[in-house]
Amino acid sequence: MSLPLYILRRILMMIPTLFGITLIVFTIINLAPGSPIEQKIQQIRFGSNGSNVSSGTSSQDSAVSQEVIEALRKQYGFDKPLHIRYWLWLKNLSKLEFGESFTYEEPVLDVIVSKFPVSMQFGIFSFILSYLICIPLGVMKAVKHGTPFDLITSFGLFVMYSIPSFMLGILLIVFLSGGQFFDLFPIGGFVSDAYDDLGFWAQIGDRMYHAALPLTCYVIGSFTTLTLLMKNSLLEEIKKDYIRTARAKGLSEKAVYFKHALRNALIPIATGIGAFLGLFFAGSMLLETIFQLDGMGLLSYQATLERDYNVIMGLLFVQSMFMLLGNLISDITYVFVDPRIDFS
Repeated sequence: MSLPLYILRRILMMIPTLFGITLIVFTIINLAPGSPIEQKIQQIRFGSNGSNVSSGTSSQDSAVSQEVIEALRKQYGFDKPLHIRYWLWLKNLSKLEFGESFTYEEPVLDVIVSKFPVSMQFGIFSFILSYLICIPLGVMKAVKHGTPFDLITSFGLFVMYSIPSFMLGILLIVFLSGGQFFDLFPIGGFVSDAYDDLGFWAQIGDRMYHAALPLTCYVIGSFTTLTLLMKNSLLEEIKKDYIRTARAKGLSEKAVYFKHALRNALIPIATGIGAFLGLFFAGSMLLETIFQLDGMGLLSYQATLERDYNVIMGLLFVQSMFMLLGNLISDITYVFVDPRIDFS
């Protein structure tokens, strides 16, 4: 099968996959306890209780009438059966509309787009840093396997891997962001207050300055996994017969490693190439809270907490689509790394 036909088949397969994912999640979140209606009723009762306390009226007056509840159900579309609501959601999806956020009271797509710059910045930087650092480091560890360099770097990688990212974030703020030691980096935020008054390159520098500490926390866990995967993959390749043949022909170790073994060793690494699309929507609620970043992780947590079904479904659909496209990009990358791969 040719590559274009394979891509077309994979794209067609995404349609039922996305349908199945959205159907299952839509059913689960609508059958789970709690709903936007209950959240709204609690807000009404809370506001009513506050006014009743000030006026000295009875707390029984704060009860929400059935008419109000029915009006809320109709407003949010919960007056229809579950399968009808899902069908309406699919119809809106065909027009790239995810409905309106119950919490933000604006279109879901606008809410997601407003949080996207944070995720995009950290997703791109995390991807670039991980591959630019970990692949050369993994190759060096394989070349110098068993030497002090290999042992020292392995110790450092496992120490980094063992530190939870949110705990590292707290330590970095305490030590480097005006705690009891140094005041080298901002304590949080995405940009400075005077960001709009800066020039183009100054704005880029300002973003990098604010991203230094949270980016360190984002990528520290993946460094160990990617570096050791690169090292072990290369070590596995140099044990194969074609490498012995290359050495028997008198080729230098440099040519053996970098001309023959490295290309095949990169095949497992190519698996994660497509993951950079998913990184755009990756986020950590803890890290975003610690560093005061209004990104996708915090949005997902708040949407779940507030039972904002439209935002949850919008995030789920976009994340699932990017994940499937990322898997397809990984498969295509295999062809460029090793043209012998046949998708038939």
